[in-house]
Amino acid sequence: MLWNKSGKLSPEGMELSEICRLEAEALYRSGKYHCAEAVMEVIRKHFSPDTPESVVCSVSGFGAGSGSGCICGAVSGGTVSLGLVLADKKKTTHLTRELHIWFKDKYGVTCCKTIRQTHKGACPVLTGEVAGKIAEMLARQ
Repeated sequence: MLWNKSGKLSPEGMELSEICRLEAEALYRSGKYHCAEAVMEVIRKHFSPDTPESVVCSVSGFGAGSGSGCICGAVSGGTVSLGLVLADKKKTTHLTRELHIWFKDKYGVTCCKTIRQTHKGACPVLTGEVAGKIAEMLARQ
């Protein structure tokens, strides 16, 4: 990581996907955002800055596997973020499928409850990884 003299993260020389990864992980760790919100906020900030911050509340229900432990909130937030930025159903559907395949290859499942049992403490890191993956996919568009 690159840090400036004041101890803050410096984006100089970093890929946007890496910046998004680090920012989303930091937002999650701050306790101000859960997984879906952190992903959505970072993608909104970098890819749709004219969208009001209040849109992040639209994914608040996705935290902790939508409250039931089902699908990972970071994946859900990433899916909504794709739709927000692309505003194209076909592209959003295609990239959502890509996101799910990538995530399942990495973590074995998209079930929040299972991930929290088998990858204890991984939520901040996987939140950042999802934001980075979304940024990478959007940069290709």
